[in-house]
Amino acid sequence: MTEQHPLKQAVQRKASFLQTMRAVAWSFFGVRKSADYERDVQQLNPVHVIIAGVIGAMIFIGILIGVVSWVLSSGVAK
Repeated sequence: MTEQHPLKQAVQRKASFLQTMRAVAWSFFGVRKSADYERDVQQLNPVHVIIAGVIGAMIFIGILIGVVSWVLSSGVAK
């Protein structure tokens, strides 16, 4: 038997992209149980985590831009 490199093993993990998005969303809030964190480390694909993090950051920035634009257009911030 040939052993695979740890990174190749990590990329072959079976967690779905939706599970990864959920874990990344919770991490944005900083609220994770240690048991959930340990399970995520064992199941999540690191490539999915990176992609989900970039998507989450883009959504967060979009929301911030939208809120700032709304406040400035409403005339509250004069």
